[in-house]
Amino acid sequence: MKVTFLGTGSAMPTGERFQTGILVQEDGRSVLVDCGSGVLHRLQQCGVGYENVSTVLLTHHHLDHVADLLPLMKARWLAGEEHLEVVGPRGTKALVDDLLSVHDYMQDRLELQLREVVPGEFTVAGFEVSAYETRHSVPCLAYRFDDRLTFSGDSEAFSGLANFADGSAVLAHDCSFPDDVDVSNHPTPTRLGATLADVEIGRVYLTHLYPHTDGRHAEMREAVADGFGGDVRFAEDLQTLSIEQ
Repeated sequence: MKVTFLGTGSAMPTGERFQTGILVQEDGRSVLVDCGSGVLHRLQQCGVGYENVSTVLLTHHHLDHVADLLPLMKARWLAGEEHLEVVGPRGTKALVDDLLSVHDYMQDRLELQLREVVPGEFTVAGFEVSAYETRHSVPCLAYRFDDRLTFSGDSEAFSGLANFADGSAVLAHDCSFPDDVDVSNHPTPTRLGATLADVEIGRVYLTHLYPHTDGRHAEMREAVADGFGGDVRFAEDLQTLSIEQ
């Protein structure tokens, strides 16, 4: 499995980090998990391109996770592609319908397949995926691709989500702010480390990073490591991982 971090930033992107997007590929299959602002450009930069992404899996509907969804539709239409599948939590169909109602010239430009999923197991783009409800300000799902990749989406750190990721080769987890920022709906590094203390994860990649984290990676990594003894790293835009079966 090949995993590419397209966007590791947040609703306040930096010049180096675009908003959320992760590309998962294997054996000619691909799925784009989230489609925040800048992801369309990152797809071109990583050599995949919007022409080769026909399925988008959304964790939730905040703007920094869906801002490039309509631009992706338009780019695929202009490139001569005919369809796009969009999968996500409840409200996904209404989200896409509302986007198209604002830009009505995009109506019927693509054959759209819209599907809403709930916590549990399902198949998307040929991948077997499990979903788990996170703790965020809107309905949000974490996704697990067998024992290789788990992506937290946006969430506080809590034991249920840690147990959902237990045994994963790679966990990409929201770690938006350093410890001294008072925040809800996202974890602090210390809380994340404590929550992961009793699970087995091959590598943890911290993502969804606000500008507040700039220059503070070392202390954040140490704070996570105070509880979690495994390999902790910061995800970077256009970083690619190969995760074996």
